[in-house]
Amino acid sequence: MANFIVRKVAVLGAGVMGAQIAAHCVNAKVPVVLFDLPGQEGQKNGIVLRAVDNLKKLNPAPLGNNDHAAYIEAANYEDHLERLKECDLIIEAIAERMDWKHDLYKKVAPHIAPHAIFASNTSGLSITALSQGFDAELKARFCGVHFFNPPRYMHLVELIPTAATQPEMLDRLEAFLATTLGKGVVRAFDTPNFIANRVGMFSMLATIHEAEKSGLSYDVVDDLTGTKLGRAKSGTFRTADVVGLDTMGHVIKTMRDTLPGDPFAALYQTPLALAKLVEAGMLGQKSGAGFYKKVGKDILRLDAEKMDYVSGGGKADDFLVRVLKEKDPAKRMKALHDSSNPQAQFLWAILRNLFHYSAVHLEAIADNARDVDFAMRWGFGWNQGPFETWQAAGWQQIEQWIRDDIEAGKALSNAALPDWVFTGPVAENKGVHTGAGSWSPSRKTFVPRSDLPVYQRQAFRAPLVGEDPRKASCATVFEDESVRIWHQNDEVLILSFRTKMHTIGPGVIDGLNKAIDEAERNYKGLVIWHEDAAQGGAFSAGADLQAMLPLFMSGGVEALEPMISNLQNVHQRMKYAQVPVIAAVAGLALGGGCELLMHASRRVASMESYIGLVEVGVGLVPAGGGLKEIALRAAADAKGNDIFQFLKSYYMNAATAVVSKSALDAQKMGYLSDKDVIVFNPYELLHVAKVEARAMFDAGYRPPMQTLTPVEGRSGTATIMAQLVNMRDGGFISQHDYLLGTLIAEIACGGDVEPGSLVNEQWLLDLERRAFMQLLKNPKTQERIMGLLQTGKPVRN
Repeated sequence: MANFIVRKVAVLGAGVMGAQIAAHCVNAKVPVVLFDLPGQEGQKNGIVLRAVDNLKKLNPAPLGNNDHAAYIEAANYEDHLERLKECDLIIEAIAERMDWKHDLYKKVAPHIAPHAIFASNTSGLSITALSQGFDAELKARFCGVHFFNPPRYMHLVELIPTAATQPEMLDRLEAFLATTLGKGVVRAFDTPNFIANRVGMFSMLATIHEAEKSGLSYDVVDDLTGTKLGRAKSGTFRTADVVGLDTMGHVIKTMRDTLPGDPFAALYQTPLALAKLVEAGMLGQKSGAGFYKKVGKDILRLDAEKMDYVSGGGKADDFLVRVLKEKDPAKRMKALHDSSNPQAQFLWAILRNLFHYSAVHLEAIADNARDVDFAMRWGFGWNQGPFETWQAAGWQQIEQWIRDDIEAGKALSNAALPDWVFTGPVAENKGVHTGAGSWSPSRKTFVPRSDLPVYQRQAFRAPLVGEDPRKASCATVFEDESVRIWHQNDEVLILSFRTKMHTIGPGVIDGLNKAIDEAERNYKGLVIWHEDAAQGGAFSAGADLQAMLPLFMSGGVEALEPMISNLQNVHQRMKYAQVPVIAAVAGLALGGGCELLMHASRRVASMESYIGLVEVGVGLVPAGGGLKEIALRAAADAKGNDIFQFLKSYYMNAATAVVSKSALDAQKMGYLSDKDVIVFNPYELLHVAKVEARAMFDAGYRPPMQTLTPVEGRSGTATIMAQLVNMRDGGFISQHDYLLGTLIAEIACGGDVEPGSLVNEQWLLDLERRAFMQLLKNPKTQERIMGLLQTGKPVRN
């Protein structure tokens, strides 16, 4: 397959989605021209310029580094259509009006380069209808590419071809979306609202219907249908507020207008409360009020009968909390089905409705069950898709219960389950997902995963209940409860932590030493990568404070010093190992986790990496070489000039426990270097890390030479302390924070020495260790540690 190189992207429409799609492209270093209508007054590009400026203010942040907003070029349809010829991919993202889109297409079509892909980000309009009026050549290069909001964070992109779309073009676009933009691509049929919005909106409507029937308040429903059910924290009604109640109303209208013969069509009506809110201009989060309203610090919920706001905070019954914590899916589902508790009956009803709907519509909306499950996981933030949930809880038992409810008139439709649910291969397999693939009703077989070349970069693809995607051969060298050391028969050793949140205790330190020994003997490099890296796990949440407690209880503070020395030593071993050590980072890398990656030969980091030295939160200072590395990096950055100017920001980040908001932000903060690689698809992290390790070894890798480093000494410490005194006396920091800030300054500045003194790394490590031990004896630090262990929240004292 020929390379499809996207040199530049055009985004048509600088609204919420268009601007954020443009932002995510520049995150990935893809230049963007962002178009909108010419301004009627002021600057002609004013609409786009305001949208780009607004990107820097949004939370969650669309840009990994706000400075990169400068890479978005502003344009308007009157003056700059010629710029489209420079673009390899054009994404239309204007309002969901077929007539408006057609008017725009007439304007832009003559200016699209003959090789370029043209795509619409419509959330539900027919792609075939949108392509009417194109010549055959442009129709072959047109498709739907539906990003989910917010585009940086939501993994899903639905790719929707028409009958005329060229298959090779679609494959190239899928590869670009997967690797460059880091997306999970699901191919959808050209049906109303595609897969995720079709199933997701039905699920929300069915939930609202069952909530009204059960008389449950919005806050209780959200508590039941949020994280307790393995779904997004916002539950149902808060999700509607975030999406926008007008947007939700539009999606419902699309279903009502385009699916008149659907057996569930009676449900495709705008709920009365939703209609009243939209009519009153209460559109959810963007207007400040919807199903919820924030007043001061309080979150009030809507009382639908009175159309007024009352106190919120309603929670699930204790019985339901216990049921939903049950680890066995079959037992959990049986408890919901059999219980007479109204909340249990509500949950069984919404799950039954979801299973029923997904089965009835699978053949019409998707090629196979896997595409539906991934669409819901990646587009709506569910832990499991509908078919996975059903299969895990016992396919045949659930199927029987659904049939019973249909016969009893309890279901939302009397449509029968399709025959494939209870006969043939699905019944024999007891589910739709198998090692051979996932069930396709239209093909009447289990369909394997896509074998496009881009997926060869994912040795461990997103797992599904019922299948084992781990086709890659693996061999374990060593494993215990703390670590696994293994390889894939390709000359690179891999170390994976097994501790909770991948915290670092004595077992992990021993594992690191073993892995370095083995890598130096027999491999081209060592990669530190964890098997849940792509599922939102942590790279490492830092030192294992729980593991320290037994040592502390038996031998006091002094018993912990050897462990700190061992941690420093293994980090130094990593830094000076004879083969490259690559840290494959995704998720949280805090405290000791940050120090670990700072000592790697190179870092390969997922875009969504949140990195920082946060030890002050537990009343400690970094003692695994983090402050030593800060001192070294500041001196290297200074290149013989004033070190303090470079040290200031490093110091403040550690002293105030600032955590990066992305890997790009971590580069700006200095925790990642410009040589480190940022990976946008977390499933490609291991592949890229191994490629880096082999390339460095094959290029003749040698560890860095140990040299002496100039430090700021006592004058740098004094300058920082003067600022700390002002902060303490002004009431901005506590006395204990002042002590912590002083100790961090002393270490980062190299201790009580003359400015410009040359010190070695061990000198700085000794300063770290002594300060750490001094703080462990401090009652205020002990308060912070115990508070965190007991409540999980930092103590301010």
